[in-house]
Amino acid sequence: MPHSLSPEEAQDEDSVLTDAPPATSTASDVEERDDPGSSQDAAEDHAKAVVKLEDLFADDDEDDEEFPSSGMTDGAAQSSPPPSGPPQIAPSAKYSDPEVMLAFYQRLFPFRYLFQWLNHAMKPSTDFGHREFAFTLPNDAYLRYQSFPTSDLLRKDILRLKPSRFEIGPVYTANLRDRKTLRQSSAFRPLAKELVFDIDLTDYDEIRTCCDKANICHKCWSFITMAIKVIDVALRDDFGFEHIMWVYSGRRGAHAWISDKRARNMDDQKRKAVAGYLEVIKGGAQSGKKVNLKRPLHPHVARSLDILRDHFQQDILVDQDPWAKPEKAERLLQLLPDKALNDALRKKWDAVPGRPSVSKWADIDALAKAGASKNLDGKALREAKQDIVLEYTYPRLDVEVSKKQIHLLKSPFVVHPGTGRVCVPIDTSKVDKFDPLGVPTVTELLAEIDSWDTEDKKPEPEKAKRLQDYEKTNLKPYVDYFRTYVASLLKAEQGLKREREDDDPMEF
Repeated sequence: MPHSLSPEEAQDEDSVLTDAPPATSTASDVEERDDPGSSQDAAEDHAKAVVKLEDLFADDDEDDEEFPSSGMTDGAAQSSPPPSGPPQIAPSAKYSDPEVMLAFYQRLFPFRYLFQWLNHAMKPSTDFGHREFAFTLPNDAYLRYQSFPTSDLLRKDILRLKPSRFEIGPVYTANLRDRKTLRQSSAFRPLAKELVFDIDLTDYDEIRTCCDKANICHKCWSFITMAIKVIDVALRDDFGFEHIMWVYSGRRGAHAWISDKRARNMDDQKRKAVAGYLEVIKGGAQSGKKVNLKRPLHPHVARSLDILRDHFQQDILVDQDPWAKPEKAERLLQLLPDKALNDALRKKWDAVPGRPSVSKWADIDALAKAGASKNLDGKALREAKQDIVLEYTYPRLDVEVSKKQIHLLKSPFVVHPGTGRVCVPIDTSKVDKFDPLGVPTVTELLAEIDSWDTEDKKPEPEKAKRLQDYEKTNLKPYVDYFRTYVASLLKAEQGLKREREDDDPMEF
């Protein structure tokens, strides 16, 4: 399919970050967000305190226990004395307040599984050690080009800095600490990164009627459900990818991470080609017809239509009622190929104000069969209706996110600063049941731990074991799903390693 750029839209905290600057960039590692209330001096002062990773790496590599029980303390924070117990959360604390973030990272964040996922093995390797992390600090300063040899060191620095969120970038050819000495050399460049996709409901604002901007409800979340179904099956059946994880963005979207080794090693041209293959909706809100497909339909598009037809009937015609208003009904008529039929439909709809979209859609075939147009081309009408179904249901991808290795994307399991919801994985086998408004918030999770400990909910003696804090909360099924996903990935990576060893030409 031909390739075109997606519309440029304003970004906010729910959007992915912009591309990393080229490796030869001389920009400071600490960048200030566009926030008129923040102080440049404050950012510079903070940078002096956090940029030097040598101090962090000089520490002994202590074996911090992940997911501590509620009574444990943690001495990882270097800039302040170790906490004497679980952080105390003020009743009026905001989701991204440092004490909330410290409690969340200390007690709930799955650092071990995150490490295994990005490292592709149990033993530390350059897949993790040369990986870029970027932190959004409490003062909104943005700290780039951070790397860590082990998950323990990543955890220590996060507990020290208490970022409101952090992003994951590519694996580089060299340690990120050496990038300034190598910046004039091709020896420092991005080497690998998961293939990613981003779907955001703001890209559906011209067709969703229930909400707009950052607001969502169960009705418009169906757009994300449809997108996951279509893109997931295409990635698996058409490209042969197996290790695909969908993650809720925390407010109004979803991200796909494809971790197959073949996907991670794709260069930018191959990523662009995959994104172009999946892109069907083209043009911005003010453009005309957004779906222009050749016939016969490509097998991927034909399969997508089969997936989307039932959703169109209920989720679009009934729940969204997109053509209820006269100006919206005119948009529908613009997408039909016959002027005489359009005139007959307009006359009928003008005579019955408030006619629902499900009836207007049925009117198209009814008037066509009744002979409203003597020169009607039935084939053209059928194809136009297929294009309309696709325009109102097919995934609207932010393809720019997928094209480049250097693009940073929000980590799974971080907290969305606006909603407080955790960016949890979505089980695609139960995608129709996923409820974005039911995803727990960070404060709810911390309260669940306190409630468990207060009520002393211990299992029967014969089943007694030391529960980790996440197991006391509604985060447990999401962490368990992530752990299973990571285990499957590690098993596949071990198989690839054995194949390479078997094919070693130096073997006697």
